[in-house]
Amino acid sequence: MCTSEPAERPAHAAKGSSTADTFLALVLLFSTSESDCALSSMGSIQSPKVVGKAKEKAAVFIDIYSKESNMSVDWVGYGYAALVAAGGIVGYVKAGSVPSLGAGLVFGGLAGFGAYQTSNDPNNIWVSLATAGALSGVMGKRFYGSRKLFPAGVMAGASLLMVGKLGLTLLQKPNKPL
Repeated sequence: MCTSEPAERPAHAAKGSSTADTFLALVLLFSTSESDCALSSMGSIQSPKVVGKAKEKAAVFIDIYSKESNMSVDWVGYGYAALVAAGGIVGYVKAGSVPSLGAGLVFGGLAGFGAYQTSNDPNNIWVSLATAGALSGVMGKRFYGSRKLFPAGVMAGASLLMVGKLGLTLLQKPNKPL
């Protein structure tokens, strides 16, 4: 038990204390053997030794969880993948077309995988490019034959836009000496 009397409740421990204060209090409470003496009256810290330990642990926690990722997420690619998969599902629900469902899920999965690869390495666009290129060819041919805007025209248009976006990515790569 604590040998000193609890101090007055500090102003920062009142309503609206910050997340950092709350985190520091939790670190103090759950990570030291002196936790029963570490805090009294919701935030008044008694032991400098405990405060030092808590600050070290808080610094490690903040360092680990606050690092920003260098990964830029390919939101357009993920949106395209969702559109392709949703198109397959809608084709199955409306017309009972199992091939539409299968193709939509396979090509949507490949487009999602390509978006994941592009998110990890912006130069790795080949799976996305192959998927969008194949779909633009297949759906473009279907649109040309049927003249129906949905689903063939929409998918051909979205796929062509995706191929264009990926083509611009290829053109923006810096030239590497041979």
